[in-house]
Amino acid sequence: MIKNYLLILLKINTVAISLMMALTVLPQEPKIFMRSDFDLSGPVKSCRVITDYGKEDFEFNNEGFLTKSVTSYSGNDYDVSYYKYQDNRLIERRDERYQDGRFDEITSMAHFYEYDSLPELRITEKILSYSKDFQEQYEYFYNTDGQLIRMLRSHADGVDETLIEYSTYKDEKTVSYLLNGLLQKTIRTSFKKQKGGERSKIVLTKNFIEGIPEKATEQVINEKDQVISSLEFVYSAKEKSFVPLEKKQFNYDTQEKLESVISTIGQEKAAVQYLYQFDGNELGNWVKKIITPENSYTTRVIEYYDPIRQEEE
Repeated sequence: MIKNYLLILLKINTVAISLMMALTVLPQEPKIFMRSDFDLSGPVKSCRVITDYGKEDFEFNNEGFLTKSVTSYSGNDYDVSYYKYQDNRLIERRDERYQDGRFDEITSMAHFYEYDSLPELRITEKILSYSKDFQEQYEYFYNTDGQLIRMLRSHADGVDETLIEYSTYKDEKTVSYLLNGLLQKTIRTSFKKQKGGERSKIVLTKNFIEGIPEKATEQVINEKDQVISSLEFVYSAKEKSFVPLEKKQFNYDTQEKLESVISTIGQEKAAVQYLYQFDGNELGNWVKKIITPENSYTTRVIEYYDPIRQEEE
């Protein structure tokens, strides 16, 4: 899994709704979130993230699975998600919405997951509102290699089918997503040796709208699973090809934290710097992140299950 924590910090509340699936968006197979997905190390019990747009609260069990997340927009407007597991599998997720301090049972949803492993794995996700109205059902089908190959979405307007195809050409692997027969997305993965002998992974993702090219992103990922550069493209109908829009270079410090991002659009360059303050224990979890030149910051309050040895000053 690619851990691009920059994207999580830009809008961390997408975690709580990342599995909400609209008609025009490809379904996603059930996702389990761990401490590591939030750049947290060690036996973290809870983490509060405070930003300029609100705050996020995350709670984890002893195994490191996310069990609860709260997105607070104001004192009376907030969303709560609960995650329930069995045998390290997600079996239930509840998304509750509160507006003006009142629980909204119409927009609050419960997700139930069922697993069938014969002959191959199949996962069924049923979505009901808290008012007990059926919303949608998703079925995820896997092959003998554990690869997702088919998704069915049943809703009031009918059934949508997504097929996932896998192909290999030399050292390149491509995954294609087709929604009701129309290409929606392709992900091509290849490898290249960089200076110094390091082997980098190159991931090219192309997005389509009903088979028509829309945009693309090419990411270069190092052996530490860090995104070191990305290039955004938009499709030009005039040139009948993808044209580059924005390039980003990601730099990391000696503790492997994101240190700076340099963006280039045409001839214009802009740099964003990240400075960290740590909680002083041996795990090195940061508790404050300062972003310059805008001088904004993100604060984290971390609670651990067990006492953590403090580093000697």
